[in-house]
Amino acid sequence: WDLVCASRWKVPLEQTTHLLGWTLGSVAAGLACDSRFGRRPAFVVSLVLAVPLGLGVALAADYVMVLVARLLFGAALAGAFLSLYVARLELCDPPHRLGVTMVAGFFWIAGELLLPGLAVLCRDWRVLQGAVTMILALLAACWWCPALLLESPRWLLATRQLERARKTLQALAESSGPGSDDSSCHQESLLTELESLSEGSPQPRYHAVCEIFGTRVIWKNSVILGFAAFIGSGIRHCFTRNLAPHLPRFFSSYFVLVGTEAAACFFVCLTAERFGRRAILLLCTVLTGISSLLLLALTQYLLDLIVLTLSVVGITASHAVTMLSIFFASEVLPTVVRGAGLGLVVGASFVGKAAAPITAIPNSRGFFLHHVVFASFAILAVLSIMLLPESQGRSLPQSLQDGESQRRPPLFHRPPREDHLPLLAP
Repeated sequence: WDLVCASRWKVPLEQTTHLLGWTLGSVAAGLACDSRFGRRPAFVVSLVLAVPLGLGVALAADYVMVLVARLLFGAALAGAFLSLYVARLELCDPPHRLGVTMVAGFFWIAGELLLPGLAVLCRDWRVLQGAVTMILALLAACWWCPALLLESPRWLLATRQLERARKTLQALAESSGPGSDDSSCHQESLLTELESLSEGSPQPRYHAVCEIFGTRVIWKNSVILGFAAFIGSGIRHCFTRNLAPHLPRFFSSYFVLVGTEAAACFFVCLTAERFGRRAILLLCTVLTGISSLLLLALTQYLLDLIVLTLSVVGITASHAVTMLSIFFASEVLPTVVRGAGLGLVVGASFVGKAAAPITAIPNSRGFFLHHVVFASFAILAVLSIMLLPESQGRSLPQSLQDGESQRRPPLFHRPPREDHLPLLAP
């Protein structure tokens, strides 16, 4: 469509529109997860919708159709990502939450590494879009089976859907196979207790995202972590642009971004469980801010090797800030509003990422202002992170009261672990 010269601004507009679609999809899917639909229906519906929307992108006849289809396609992908993220986290006990989430992150990174090879094989962008859509269609066909993704029993219990929770837990117990006598007795007693509680037919109670605004601790944690995720995603372009002149080929920056994302995921996996979420998030935010300020003030006076090192460190730290902010938010938000709250945090990260394509326009004067604003925000985030609680080794809060009872411990104080907790606290 000759998107060059006077029309070159349409390229970053398409990229920004797709990322804004991820923002809208994250918020919408989060609301659906906490409503009467639940985690599993939100995931399945998003995945099924992504297939025709992906085909719509591939068959688009003009630029406006591409813009609209990419917006909706990004929203569907975001819905599938968010609902699966929440459902996966709620099935894990405290010692395994971080490890399972980071393993899922490595699968995401593997997909990013395979994408350039698929692009080389397909050659045409329409064929590439069609190939990606076919992969999504295969996933939709597989995940349609209820046995592969059950509804979150934690959410069912928190919203008083006791009969559905009993059936889900029974299905999980049957799929896990025969265990020891103690575990079998515990399962039978739990199912019996749930069956007795559900005899009174208690009415399910759903919570809206607006209830977060009426809280103090939950609202504070959501704003701080959303702000950190916004900074981590938005400031990354500043480091990438400083890195680009020192790379041999135009596609090298993509592989550097993916490689640093893998390094950040590995670093978080090794350190966040040992030293705590808040301390590592604070460290990564400090590294991001320092690297950004040094590059902002001294780039023209530094050796190329130092600029390259600072850029790589900044990209890695910003990746860690984003992924740890999202994971941290999923642990401190109560189950009854976890989907909606996490949708806002993930949406904030994509808003930060959506600002980058606009500054990538050649001869654009917005890059310097973009760098100054996000470097200043990074310093502000360092101060606000100190106000967060610590979620390492703690049970997930169930109700709004649980979320409000979280307190900020000393920075290097390790709270007592609560391993292998039951879904219902005594």
